[in-house]
Amino acid sequence: MAITGRGRARLGGRRAVGLLVTGTAVALALAAGGSVSQAGAATQDAALQANATGADAAQAKKPKPTHSQIQLLAINDFHGNLEPASGSGGNINGIPAGGAAYLATHLKDLRAAAKAKGQDSVTVAAGDLIGASPLLSAAFHDEPTVEALNGMGLEAASVGNHEFDEGWHELLRMQTGGCLPDGDGANNQNSCPDAAHPFEGAKFKYLAANVFFENTRKTLFAPYTIKTFKDGKKVGFIGMTLENTPNIVTKSGVEGLTFKDEVDTANALVPVLKKKGVESIVVLLHEGGFPADPKAYNSCPGISGPIVDINAGLDPEIDAIISGHTHQGYNCSLLDSAKQPRLVTSASSFGRLVTEVRLSIDNATGDVDRVNTLANNQIITQDVVQDPKTAALIAKYKALVAPIENKVIGHITTPSVVRTPDDSLESPLGNLIADAQLADPSVVTGGKTPVVAFMNPGGIRADLASTNGEVTFGKAFTVQPFNNFLVSMDMTGTQIKALLEQQFSGVNGPDAPKFKVLQVAGITYTWNPAAAAGSKVVAGSIKIGGQPLVDGTTYRIVTNNFLSDGGDGFPAFTTATNKFFGGLDIDAFANYLTAHDPYTPVATDRISIGS
Repeated sequence: MAITGRGRARLGGRRAVGLLVTGTAVALALAAGGSVSQAGAATQDAALQANATGADAAQAKKPKPTHSQIQLLAINDFHGNLEPASGSGGNINGIPAGGAAYLATHLKDLRAAAKAKGQDSVTVAAGDLIGASPLLSAAFHDEPTVEALNGMGLEAASVGNHEFDEGWHELLRMQTGGCLPDGDGANNQNSCPDAAHPFEGAKFKYLAANVFFENTRKTLFAPYTIKTFKDGKKVGFIGMTLENTPNIVTKSGVEGLTFKDEVDTANALVPVLKKKGVESIVVLLHEGGFPADPKAYNSCPGISGPIVDINAGLDPEIDAIISGHTHQGYNCSLLDSAKQPRLVTSASSFGRLVTEVRLSIDNATGDVDRVNTLANNQIITQDVVQDPKTAALIAKYKALVAPIENKVIGHITTPSVVRTPDDSLESPLGNLIADAQLADPSVVTGGKTPVVAFMNPGGIRADLASTNGEVTFGKAFTVQPFNNFLVSMDMTGTQIKALLEQQFSGVNGPDAPKFKVLQVAGITYTWNPAAAAGSKVVAGSIKIGGQPLVDGTTYRIVTNNFLSDGGDGFPAFTTATNKFFGGLDIDAFANYLTAHDPYTPVATDRISIGS
């Protein structure tokens, strides 16, 4: 195990995370050879009996254990990756990793090892288990992933932002079960495809401490759960998503909900848990950080990001933070507000790592002894036997999804269409998607056809790949897995100018790493990297349909419902008027490829850099 922390006494009698000195095991070998006489055997028996008597006496005098060891296994950001992800998402530092059937086996092996040591075990998660999933799970509303996690023995999970991708009503169904009347495969989705085995819901508990129904004190799910182990020890788990969730999900998905500050929420629950006799507290938080070296998954050099400030503000009575959201692997000791180290971990994404924490509980106080608490991020390697039940579940859904996934919808004249941007942050795939949205007839209403399309780069999840030029629906879905609706709306020239500046300002600026340049169709312009935030778009450079933009003119534009609600830091979209909802973005994408078969990537000449 990788060891985190330092051996320092904690204020108020509580201990800080520290180094655990592991002694070298000594093997005693008995040399065999020669013969043993009856007399010698009798003498040997007498000696053994005397030793046994002495051992019994020593055992009787042996003090009771001062600590209990509890194994905590944690994952995060699984995103429905039942099969190992492809490309960089399918390995850890070059080692092939991930896959639900391998993850299930590793979890079983880790629990068995803990049981052999007399340790109890609990398995938890820090959000985004579903949503933005591959077609194998998404085609069935992520029911297969919930079933797989049930089989893995998951017990509790915080909600993440992607748990709201299909709305909070659907998330409640993920917990309680039941089937959707979705037309038996309409829109390439099919709830409960096996009529003999309807969806039963999650056996694990979703936790949502900071997600409230508006104007009430009631949370969407329970704010915490308490696990009582066989020796009576209690561990409390507080589950939360990031407060910023409403800004990064579709507005309709969280309508009627409010999301509160992570620190304030968790700290308010500490005295609640303590009144219930809980001294050991773990936060499952769907928010994270960024280590300076992303390959250092079992340490956290130079870690930055929201998790740093959240950790600093959390009550020192909270003993560990299992985090997520940033898809990074790290294993940290960060100073809490009492200036003592606290364990903070994250297990990367897609089931490629599992965090094993050994919580050492002081039997006298029921509290975590941080000196002897340690963690290890372990790679979910693919050199173990796949769990048979999980493998069978995956095989079942692969057969069910095959007709949807393997349907050829078009061809491309290059091996792939890439999402890699040029210097202006425009990409060939971004242009293709924007063109598809602009051409989609479902957003035409009242005789008004959009003349400009905008697509957020973060919604383009992979390059568009092909097999000998053939593009299947499955390949297209990998590019756009969110099932967003397209929305047409009216925007003035002035509003469009404000929108373009928001690519480089607010939450998307003022520094270059934060720039979020929308992929476009029907519009061209130039931006100046050296100009100040708020004035980066070069005056007079914006043209729509080849004509200069006019401030007072109203233009019909199209985008997805995520951006329409102001997502990704683009509030200008919320000022648009006469909004009309069309079909799904993935359908527009697939239909465009069929209509333009074969497709050849176009030049990235819509956005330019200049002064």
